[in-house]
Amino acid sequence: MICTSIQNRSFEEIFTLLEDGALEMAEIRLDRCPLSDEEIATLFSYSDVPLVATCRISEVASGSLDGLPRSRRDAESLCEARLSLAVEAGAKYVDLEIEASAPVGKRLRRACQQYGTVMIRSYHDFTGTPPAETLRSAYDKCRMFGAGLVKIVTTAHSPSDALRALELYEYAAGDPLVAFAMGEEGHDSRLRCLSLGAPFTYAALTDGELTAPGQWAQKDISMALYGKEGSGKRFDGRNLVMPASKSFAQRTILAAALSEGTSRLSGYSPCDDSEAAISAAEELGAIVRREEGPEGQCTLEITGTGASYGSSSIREIHTGESGLLTRMLIPVLSAVSDGPVRVRGEKTLLKRPLAGAHDIMASFGVRLIPEAEPSQGMRPTDCMVPLTVAGPLIPGRAEISGRDGSQLVSGLLSALPLCAGDSDVYVTDPRSIPYMFITVDVLKKFGVEITSEVEGDDEFLTTGDWNLATGVTFHIKGRQSYQAADFHIEGDWSGAAAFLVAGAVFGGVEIDGLDTSSLQADLSVMDVLMDAGAAMSQEEGPDGKGSTGTVRLRRAPLNCFDTDLNNCPDLFPVVAVLACFCPGKSHIAGVGRLRHKETDRSAAIVGMLTKMGVEVSVDDDVMTITGMSLSRRIATGNLLKGGDFASFGDHRMVMALKVASLGADSPVRIDDETCVSKSFPGFIELFERHIV
Repeated sequence: MICTSIQNRSFEEIFTLLEDGALEMAEIRLDRCPLSDEEIATLFSYSDVPLVATCRISEVASGSLDGLPRSRRDAESLCEARLSLAVEAGAKYVDLEIEASAPVGKRLRRACQQYGTVMIRSYHDFTGTPPAETLRSAYDKCRMFGAGLVKIVTTAHSPSDALRALELYEYAAGDPLVAFAMGEEGHDSRLRCLSLGAPFTYAALTDGELTAPGQWAQKDISMALYGKEGSGKRFDGRNLVMPASKSFAQRTILAAALSEGTSRLSGYSPCDDSEAAISAAEELGAIVRREEGPEGQCTLEITGTGASYGSSSIREIHTGESGLLTRMLIPVLSAVSDGPVRVRGEKTLLKRPLAGAHDIMASFGVRLIPEAEPSQGMRPTDCMVPLTVAGPLIPGRAEISGRDGSQLVSGLLSALPLCAGDSDVYVTDPRSIPYMFITVDVLKKFGVEITSEVEGDDEFLTTGDWNLATGVTFHIKGRQSYQAADFHIEGDWSGAAAFLVAGAVFGGVEIDGLDTSSLQADLSVMDVLMDAGAAMSQEEGPDGKGSTGTVRLRRAPLNCFDTDLNNCPDLFPVVAVLACFCPGKSHIAGVGRLRHKETDRSAAIVGMLTKMGVEVSVDDDVMTITGMSLSRRIATGNLLKGGDFASFGDHRMVMALKVASLGADSPVRIDDETCVSKSFPGFIELFERHIV
């Protein structure tokens, strides 16, 4: 990335520069820009552009700020105050020269830790380039005194001087470093450093505003880096609106179909899985009407069946290609039907084992009778549709395994309240826990009450991290009934993830219709992106809530990350693509959850990345991906390799491939893109519309 240094500019001028969208990053020279404390706080809190706050003690002492020379002590105190303001306001980086006193360094380091700012400790030699031993010693000192990123800048009088500065990248061994040389002999090192691993390099705003000898103007270095053929594409995703979450849509459609009265579900947008839920609701006897709305959305008006235990004579139902709908309906059908029910499906669903379903349903007296024997590689008790559900569902207390996911648990939570007696369901080894609580939340809106307790160790109790939970108990009263409700279906974080990753690596996005207080598990993409160093912000929503406003994300220097996606396996393909552009080794846990999706996603992801030239491996439940920054890939000609790729009929793989194509050296051709209609029919058109 290119960080443009801004000096000798007023607040209004800087604000305009940041607003026009031409800068990837900016260094605000607080030692040279006449800004008040309020203006500093405003700039660093408002801008979505990743900002570096720099305030050189020697510059302030010489009078650079206001023409008033100061003692070193006073200059250091003023620099600390201005840098601290920037940190507290939200600066991405703060640059403190290594000559600063130890107390100042300690105080700023604590502030950076508190506010999530990366601390740059910098060493400058304005006279020459010292021997390699001296440079290494300076590097070690910067690391020792709290550097999250080390900056080493020397002055080159010969090509060998510049080369000596660049040799520090080998010494740093992949740790964050920006090193180059000033002067005309160091001119090329400012660009070359990107090919060696620098997360960004510095440029002047214009030819007439150089902050150091040998500096490039922003437009020139941008052309040198990005202007050549095969440098990838840029993504500018403004004014995006996400479709309805199918996780919420399918649950609310089923709840409305079971209710007494007429429900209104606003914010609905069609996709194959949600349309399958509507068809299933109609097969159960519900009446569904649509009222068209803006942005391709509509309101569903569903008159329910007023279902009760054994009240339905349904004998067959079709669940399309939806695994969630199938698993939720199995318990529901065993509760509401007065006899066996045949469940049919289509496409990839016919090849996906309903892992764990046989044993879980047997715990409540229900038999699942498949029409085919388990195929090779399946457990003897695994089954696939078509199958027959032979009830009735018997309430009671049962301990069931959650290792195969939450969907059947959600079905039990939906069905057991209709039974004549109370039930306790204890879920061991729970996975995708947030989706269980989406179900509980939806049921509450339709008059069904369920209480719960989550177990875990002390770390879970302290952090609330779902991945640390060891068990969940649900207490379900029987003889309840569903009552009609009005419900707004929130936007889909699963679909948004592809756009957010595209923005984080290749440009930026602005997305409306999302709720950052959502129970959707795929909201975790925000945590992954923040861990990777992305720059994000959110406006206050139109309803006055801070969680429903526009989500903004800008490209920023990224870093490798470790994450656990056991509770949100749909994120895995696109997070794997993100890791390709994060320098270092990223580790993604949750591989075991991928093997029985629309395809074996683990094998599909490994195959995709290997073909693209990315180093990837799987060890037990963890996938390790060795990444490289987009700037370094461009500078070294090491973009992802294009070519012909298979989607395996998996909508999430298509989305990941489209994001990866932005950083490929040639077109990425996908054999079947139509499968995105399963969750996001307009994805391809919307995504390609924002490639620039």
